[in-house]
Amino acid sequence: MKISQNEYSKLTKEKSPDSKLFRNCLMAFLVGGIICTIGQGFTTLYMYLGATETNARTWTSITLVFIGVFLTAIDVYEKIAKHAGAGTLVPITGFANSVAAPAIEFKSEGYITGLGAKMFIIAGPVIVYGTLAGVVYGLILAIANMG
Repeated sequence: MKISQNEYSKLTKEKSPDSKLFRNCLMAFLVGGIICTIGQGFTTLYMYLGATETNARTWTSITLVFIGVFLTAIDVYEKIAKHAGAGTLVPITGFANSVAAPAIEFKSEGYITGLGAKMFIIAGPVIVYGTLAGVVYGLILAIANMG
């Protein structure tokens, strides 16, 4: 059966679910805000326990990465992300999830060809382009400060 481009567009529009843009944005904002508030709570706790602000922030990052990996391992992070969308993607927990999920999924293929090869399948481009952007911005800043 051959259909035209217009017929195909009409068919996909009929079968596609309606976008809940406002709800999706609200959930992403709320969940992302909750994750960041939890992070701030850890920073405040670590400072209360005697850590310097710099060390408290480091320990907060470590804690949030651990929580992200742990929730990924017990299959909870994906359920949260299903409802929160980008709210779980942006914070550091989302990065932890993007490394842990492929590692867990491909572990059965072995430590080298599975876990090692696939661990950074999602996070790898983020690391590469994030590093590249940092170098470019650093060069721009260095050039701007020469004068």
